[in-house]
Amino acid sequence: MLTSVWDILPGAFHVWWQALTGSDDTLDNTHLMRMSGRFSRRLRGYAKAHNIPVIDCPVGERKHDIAEEYLTKTKITQGLFLVLVGRAQAPVWDVTRAHHLERQQPMPYVNHYSFHILDPEWGHITIKISGHPPFPAQVMLNGHEYVACQANKAGISFTKEGNCFTHISDAAGLAKIADTLSQPGAVGRLSQVCERWIYSTCLCFALDREEQERSRFHYQYSNYQIEYSRNLIFQIGGHMEQVFQALIDRSRAPLDLKTIRTILGYRCRPRYSKRKKWSADWEVAVERPTYDLTIFKLHCGKLTLKIYTKGERVLRIEAMAHNTQELHCKRSLESFPEIVSRLKSILERFMNALSCIDPCFIAQETLEQLPAPAQVGKTKVGGIDFNKPRMRWVAQAVLALSPSPGGFTAPQLAEQVRRLSQQDDSQYGSRRAAYDLKKLRGKQIVCRIGKTARYETIPQGARAMAALLVLRDKAIKPLLAAAQQHRRSRRPQNPSPLDLHYQTIRASMLGVFHELGIAA
Repeated sequence: MLTSVWDILPGAFHVWWQALTGSDDTLDNTHLMRMSGRFSRRLRGYAKAHNIPVIDCPVGERKHDIAEEYLTKTKITQGLFLVLVGRAQAPVWDVTRAHHLERQQPMPYVNHYSFHILDPEWGHITIKISGHPPFPAQVMLNGHEYVACQANKAGISFTKEGNCFTHISDAAGLAKIADTLSQPGAVGRLSQVCERWIYSTCLCFALDREEQERSRFHYQYSNYQIEYSRNLIFQIGGHMEQVFQALIDRSRAPLDLKTIRTILGYRCRPRYSKRKKWSADWEVAVERPTYDLTIFKLHCGKLTLKIYTKGERVLRIEAMAHNTQELHCKRSLESFPEIVSRLKSILERFMNALSCIDPCFIAQETLEQLPAPAQVGKTKVGGIDFNKPRMRWVAQAVLALSPSPGGFTAPQLAEQVRRLSQQDDSQYGSRRAAYDLKKLRGKQIVCRIGKTARYETIPQGARAMAALLVLRDKAIKPLLAAAQQHRRSRRPQNPSPLDLHYQTIRASMLGVFHELGIAA
């Protein structure tokens, strides 16, 4: 998001107004409203003279879809090709009789002007600016558009569906272009594209060039919302569908996702207009529209992880920060590489957690060493006995917390264990969770992140825990159940492959137990 320095401090707004008009005598609500009206009149007059459409959009209408439709029709190859007007909340100053500035509360709804521009380096960009001084603005850039423009210049042929490259002639060359956006040099490219258009194409309708220079009006840029993605391209589309569906089925239970929504029968991508309060807990949404797009979403506060199929052979993984403040780092434009790096680590942590669950594995020596005592620093801790319910709850909780951005703490582990075991604080608190974490550290299952009080799973250890839980719940229990004589029950009308395997095991184990002399 781009903000002006006067959007923050009333005193700075006074200084700017004095530089613009020469005194504070005209600083009142009437003159501020006149400036807003002049912005609208100038814009509409310029658009009419240059045959640029200006469309007033009602509440709830998706402006980006309108812009995409006009983009296919326009003959403009560079510059402004469309302006969309909509109402939204914005900070507006209220001037008292003594020329004091106060924020209008609640923030009023005012006209915002979305300038849709074709840039030679970044393709389709959007600059959204409020018509009220100090004219706060947002610049929306698409990294895929930048990569597409640079790939065309480099002679790399590709097929692009929305924000996804589905067919690429030179994947290594395209990846090399994409990597430039996460390097420190990307800060200069972002600053250049903003400076190229915001003053000459957008702000000029409120302040002409001479007024901008006289009042020293200047924007400072910061990062507000960022998305980082990776694409996995399969040679055969059927293999991709099998892998993805198996991934969803096997990861729901270990990740302990609270909310599951399956949406069927949509002819287009589902859209949600209702806003809700962000929660700090993980949620999952599994959506399956009729055009074979499967979306697997996980939400944690203002961070979202998403996996979905795109086209016939592309599996796409995204990490989105709806507000970069959630990443606990600076939001200035200079911090762009650090923000991208943190999103990348969140996405990799999520992928590692999924890879440990599907497929999971435990070596024989690991299975034998788990019950033995271990050493953590100078402290001797006990072993891990998965025959005890407490350690099974801890293992399930650690797997559920493994994809959490930034790791997890002992209180978070304790809360997850209490939810799984239906216990209260007195039965399992943070101190017990800290001791169990120390036992897991001794077995190289989790590790501490630096010198912080946060922990993350080690891939090999997480894979072993997942394997033990799956073996106990999906293999050992069915085998023991086969040792008992039961009356024949109805077979399921639509048996899954797992149901058929269990029926085969049950019939075979009865003969094995009979030969071994085990009571059945």
